[in-house]
Amino acid sequence: MTQLCSICPRGCGVDRAGGQFGFCAVPDTPVVARAAPHFGEEPCISGTRGSGAVFFSGCNLRCVFCQNRTISRGEHGKEITVAQLRDIFLRLRDEGVHNINLVTPTHFAPVVTESVIKANDGGIGVPFVWNSSGYETPEFFRNSAGIFDVFLPDFKYVSSEISRKYSVAGDYSEVALNVLKAMREAQPDDIFENGLMKKGMIVRHLVLPGCTDDSLDVLDEIKKNLGKSQLISIMSQYTPFGKNLPDELYRTVTREEYEKVTSYALLIGLKHGYFQEGSAAKESFIPDFDS
Repeated sequence: MTQLCSICPRGCGVDRAGGQFGFCAVPDTPVVARAAPHFGEEPCISGTRGSGAVFFSGCNLRCVFCQNRTISRGEHGKEITVAQLRDIFLRLRDEGVHNINLVTPTHFAPVVTESVIKANDGGIGVPFVWNSSGYETPEFFRNSAGIFDVFLPDFKYVSSEISRKYSVAGDYSEVALNVLKAMREAQPDDIFENGLMKKGMIVRHLVLPGCTDDSLDVLDEIKKNLGKSQLISIMSQYTPFGKNLPDELYRTVTREEYEKVTSYALLIGLKHGYFQEGSAAKESFIPDFDS
């Protein structure tokens, strides 16, 4: 029986197993672009030995400012089996990483989940981090409680005009809020050991040039829907990347813009999480997908 894809909110309805590509531009079997220790995450994720980041190819968003464009359009990576993906997890574990960091896994959710279950059943012994855009289906997380240990989702926008213009997803805010609440229900507790997150959720937000008012709305929605104790990560590392950016995005975020957002977070009581210091807008934050 042909299985038509409805994994993400786009519901493309294509036969990915039969060779058809939907919005994410990849087949239904995992395509991995890079798997290696990564030190650019929040301190409680990267620790001292790194996070075992597995970068999946393809994406169900089309962010005009994407820093991982070489893989997000499905143009880079190697197609692998469930067993091979599990072996990658084990290799990274043996290299000493603190966790396995599943980067943009949404469009491979069923097979990634199968690989994680197999690794957990085999006693892999490190947490799994679901690191995603937030543009997903909440039902998936309601049905996967206990499988993933840490959720590291984005909450990019509230404005449908901005999300449509920058990510081709006018419904992003509504979708992402439902996903964040489902993630929080699936993993209600934040648990740390020796400064490392073992279970829990951190909501990330990247401040964009000229979009600080929307960033303030993002913080309001986090407080309203997840509470003041929700861990957040407000990022200043936006880097103009690519040749076809809207004119307003051809600059980095100013110190004043970033401080406006972080000051507002503190003002409304969102005091738990991470802020970035200094200039984080550097190409060194962009992984090398040839290694």
